[in-house]
Amino acid sequence: MTTARDLMIIAMVMEPGRSVEHGDFSLAVAGAEMIDLIRAGAVTLDGDHIVPGGRPAAGDALLDQAAQSLGHEQPYESVDDWLWRRGRGLSTTYLGALEADGLLSRPRRRGVTFRAGRVEPADSPARRDAVDRWASGEPVLAALAAAVRIRREDTADLAGSASGADVPSTGDDAVDTVLAAVYGALTELQALRQRRAIEQAAFDNIWRGQ
Repeated sequence: MTTARDLMIIAMVMEPGRSVEHGDFSLAVAGAEMIDLIRAGAVTLDGDHIVPGGRPAAGDALLDQAAQSLGHEQPYESVDDWLWRRGRGLSTTYLGALEADGLLSRPRRRGVTFRAGRVEPADSPARRDAVDRWASGEPVLAALAAAVRIRREDTADLAGSASGADVPSTGDDAVDTVLAAVYGALTELQALRQRRAIEQAAFDNIWRGQ
């Protein structure tokens, strides 16, 4: 299982009944993909730019697709640009893939509420592996989950990106660069939503004659 798949499963296990913003999760899932590509040797970072490496992403169709989508000519894409490009609709893509693989079910009782409908992880080795990884406190999964406001009790100090808190460090410079980009993109997305809400409220007031 990949970090992106583990993150999606943990969201459904830890936050049943919660309404999840697809945009937030799509950015975090794109960041999870990039971290796995770095760890697999499929890419390296030159500063904050993504340099394709010599190794394949190995084994996961969506991760392979992510690797194949990278530009192979300079100037290389920045991590921030990657998150916004790759992340478009990505959480929905992962939900579909997990369901197609038989890793999700749509029970009658309440589960996490994505806008695509209520789903929860099926009892499977993939779910158990994700939960074990979460229980171990593995720092990458914990940091990505914290970015979308899912926290372990013993890592409650890891605040979500919207709070302006420092980005957690994993001790790996390349991974930390990706995490910083994820937290920054989530902050930017929240600011964009707030601006749109203010603009919409102002527009509504004009029509009400206020």
